[in-house]
Amino acid sequence: MHKPDPARGPVLAVDPGRDKCGIAVLAADGAVRHRAVVSTDQVAQEVARLVAEHAVGQLLIGDRTASREVTRALREAGCPLAPLLVDEHRSSEAGRRRYFEDNPPRGWRRLLPVALQTPPRPYDDCAAVILAERYLSSLRTR
Repeated sequence: MHKPDPARGPVLAVDPGRDKCGIAVLAADGAVRHRAVVSTDQVAQEVARLVAEHAVGQLLIGDRTASREVTRALREAGCPLAPLLVDEHRSSEAGRRRYFEDNPPRGWRRLLPVALQTPPRPYDDCAAVILAERYLSSLRTR
């Protein structure tokens, strides 16, 4: 087990949900190292794997839907890091925007306003990236 050090190590953010969770690992400079959408049943195993693989310095969990359940699952699975709850106000909305920034519509869909479109896949990973970016930004302003 390593000691958390968000100033040096990457951060792992989880956007928890009842059925699925977004996961993102960001380096201290904000570079995205990994992102995925996993079932809530598998989130503890995936977090444990990513903490070890990326030498994560801080674990972040959004404080709204299913945060208690996910936190409990991580604790029961023996996660080596204590999670820090972070405000996820409007992170899903920001994640949806980020999805379309990273994956601009193509073909005839580029003529349709993005606000009227639905992403073709879950974008919970984008919301997790937003949570991690907010946290890293708060470290820089301290």
